[in-house]
This record gives sequence, structure tokens and C-alpha cells, in this order.
Amino acid sequence: MNAVLDNLDLALRAFTYTILLFLIAGVFSLVFGTLLAAFRVGPIAVLSKATAVYVTAIRNTPLIIILIFFRIAGPKIGISFTFVDIKIGGLSFTNLFVACVVGLTVYTSTFVCEAIRSGVNAVPLGQAEAARAIGLPFAGVMREVVLPQAFRASVPPLASVQIALLKNTTVAGALGVFEAFARMKSLINDDVTQRVGIFLTFALTFVVLVEIVSFGANRLERRYRVAR
Repeated sequence: MNAVLDNLDLALRAFTYTILLFLIAGVFSLVFGTLLAAFRVGPIAVLSKATAVYVTAIRNTPLIIILIFFRIAGPKIGISFTFVDIKIGGLSFTNLFVACVVGLTVYTSTFVCEAIRSGVNAVPLGQAEAARAIGLPFAGVMREVVLPQAFRASVPPLASVQIALLKNTTVAGALGVFEAFARMKSLINDDVTQRVGIFLTFALTFVVLVEIVSFGANRLERRYRVAR
């Protein structure tokens, strides 16, 4: 425990990276995942099948491989983020951080897609047909009728996806982003005698973060359940 207190600034900075990875990738994955879900249930058969293949391929690929692709293989084929080099206070946002955000977004968005698609399937078909009958195009039907109800039905699985994303941010440490897990390993290597205290401190902090996300999801679920 003393090792964490003596390096509290480093620990706080590491959890700041973790939270930022989670928040930024979480927002982008919700947006991208919603688009993928719309493509999957859309009327264009080729686009729907192509999206299904893409989602299946990404979901069945280990996250570390996706992160390595954007970190190492991506720049070799023109996917590079070297233009990013931002420093805010003691935080440094480089191409490595952005590559991890993109990798986490690409991976998580496929799970968001499936969660939202399950919500879309829960919407009665008659509502979509009624919306089309009054002249709404597919985009209008999705935006005005289907997606608002699908999001309500998808809150529990979406919460699970976001919790998984929070824990998946630890993989970014393997690529050099000093988020919480990487900092924990560094502190343990510097002071092996306190490894149990360091591990418990970081583990409990992750539990608190997960509980915060779960609490927010439960409040949303209750609110939407009352609104039905």
C-alpha cells in the first residue's frame, strides 16, 4: 500500500488514461455500433451481408491482434496517427494512445452492434410497417421509431459491453500506454515485497469503476422501464 501512496501521482495518471480510453472508445463504439446495426437490419442485402461478415470476423479476432494491427501493421498500409501529439498537464496523447482508442472502438462496436440488433428485433414489426406506410424512409423509420425503442431494450446488454470495454483497456498496456494495469505491473516490479497490496489497491479501484458504470446502467434501465 505504501508503494501506491508514494507513487500516487503516477497511479492517478494511469487511471486517468484508463478512464479516457474507456470514455472515448465507449462513445465512438456506440456511434459506430449503431451504424453497423442499422446496416445489418437494412433493406440492402449486400450491405447487410457484408456487415454481418465484418462483425463476425472482428468479434472472433482477439483484441490484442486488432490493437497490434493499428499500432504496427496499420502504418505500413497508410493507417497512421503520427500527426497526433498532444500534451495536457502531465498527460501525453500520442499516436499510440489514438491507435489504442481506434482498436478498442473497432472491437467494441461489433458487440454494440449485436446488442442493438437484439433490441431492434424486440420492436414489434407492425410499428416499422406503420411508419413506412405513412411515408417515412428507412432512415426515418430507424431514427424516429425503431432505434429509440431498441436502445431501451438494449440497455442491459449495452451495459455489459461497456463494462467489458472498461476491463479491456488493460490490454492497451501491452502496447505501451501506461494505463492502470501497466502502471500496476511497473510498481510491482519496483517493489516486489508489496505486490499483494499494490494488486489489491488497483483491483479494488477497478471494482469501484465497474460498479459506477453498473449503477448508471441500472438507473437508465429503471427509468426506461417506467417510461414504457
